[in-house]
Amino acid sequence: QLQAYGGGLVQAGGSLRLSCAASGRTASSYAMGWFRQAPGKEREFVAAISWTGGNTYYRDSVKGRFTISRDNAKNTVYLQMNSLKPEDTAVYYCAAGPWPLKTTIRAWGQGTQVTVSS
Repeated sequence: QLQAYGGGLVQAGGSLRLSCAASGRTASSYAMGWFRQAPGKEREFVAAISWTGGNTYYRDSVKGRFTISRDNAKNTVYLQMNSLKPEDTAVYYCAAGPWPLKTTIRAWGQGTQVTVSS
């Protein structure tokens, strides 16, 4: 089971940090990452990190602004979001699955709302 939290309302240019805690063996040896879904749009990939943390990748629109990291001792993955833009507004979902986490997802978190005001 994945539990995501840390969303909220922030002004454009601001920052938020999302966290996703995995319970049990949900994230054991899996890559973890974040997806998002804006109103009226399909869910899209945001960022992923490998089990060891040695590999990461991001969608182009967040490169240089978002940073994904993980702490396996705490079974937690983080998404540091800086220089937020109104177009980043969405419900953010954490996910776990085999690397590279783009097509095969084994577990989803419940989602946390991020709203960026202009």
